Amino acid sequence: MINNKSKRLMSNISVISLLLVSSPVPGLNPGVMDLSFEAESPLVPPAELLERLPSCDWLLQGDRCQIFFPPSEAPGRPQEQRCWSSFLEHRVPVVTEEVAREALLSFVDSKCCYGSAAAGDLVILELKQQALRRYRLETFSESRISEWTFQPFTNHSVDGPQRGTSPRLWDIKVQVPPMFQEDTRKFQVPHSSLVKECHKCHGHGRYKCSSCHGAGTVRCPSCSGAKRKARPARRCQMCSGSGRQRCSTCSGRGNKTCATCKGEKKLLHFLQLVIVWKNSLFEFVSEHQLDCPGELLAKARGETLFKDENTMVYPIVDFPLREICLASQRGIAEHSATLASRARVLQQRQTIELIPLTEVRYWYRGKTYVYYIYGTDRRVYVVDDPERCCCGCAIL
Repeated sequence: MINNKSKRLMSNISVISLLLVSSPVPGLNPGVMDLSFEAESPLVPPAELLERLPSCDWLLQGDRCQIFFPPSEAPGRPQEQRCWSSFLEHRVPVVTEEVAREALLSFVDSKCCYGSAAAGDLVILELKQQALRRYRLETFSESRISEWTFQPFTNHSVDGPQRGTSPRLWDIKVQVPPMFQEDTRKFQVPHSSLVKECHKCHGHGRYKCSSCHGAGTVRCPSCSGAKRKARPARRCQMCSGSGRQRCSTCSGRGNKTCATCKGEKKLLHFLQLVIVWKNSLFEFVSEHQLDCPGELLAKARGETLFKDENTMVYPIVDFPLREICLASQRGIAEHSATLASRARVLQQRQTIELIPLTEVRYWYRGKTYVYYIYGTDRRVYVVDDPERCCCGCAIL
């Protein structure tokens, strides 16, 4: 129910609204409201209207919107013992000098300011290869909030409390998007609609133009209302000597159609259910001694060594690399702490991928430079720029 403080505040707003309606404004059509001091659009209907909606008492926990906790889910089954011998035996394809040169040539061909001739002439001095493991946890969750919203009322049927009790938000059935694909959808909560006069124009459908203050004309910008030009001394041509021009904001009418109710005079208020499907991501790349940026390795394409997908996944505890086990435990704990109280977890997926990384040291024009080949698609990252062209790109 609405507390006494909220009732007093809404009552004061109603009194101010009545004063605005009853107080005539000089030079203004009595059927058009002056919005010079109009408050912001209310997000909750007045208390007297809410009192007619007992089925929504449980929804009104805040002034604007309320987050609804999902029903608790039963924990999944513990993981079974896994055999990791095949992962220990896995070998990374060897990168030869020919493969390294082809990867670099493919890279420079995709860049407008790189020279492929120099890339073919460089001398490769050393190749250092390393196999990295990337752990990735995805948690696909659904959260629901409610908020008051409104739209112009066009005399259509009203789905109000007289038609039944509004369902609880987690009881409303909706179509879930494909797993791990983010989406946001909005739905009208059944039996939550209320009709009231527009708070912006107070039920008149129009309000006074703020540019001309209802006069329909504004001071001429050319002569500033003087009707004549000082230099040379002559009648102002822009306003034909009247000192005023037709207001362009309201086209000379002195008032405008209310943008809130679109001239309908009434608004349909209702509770809106907002559902957000989010895919939370946790990533970890095993340590390495090479100087390739971590953000590139996080996005690199890898070879999947292990995949586990279920409503809830359990931490990996027996993988041969302890840092991967610790990352799995940390990622699942973080997602659980973040989402447990405000979202329903629909699906989780954890993977371990192998990412090949090769450091290539090469000689060019008497100096030694470095570039890296990373990922199964052999992307290239150039550390040193032997030459630069006019636009700042490196030329190899």
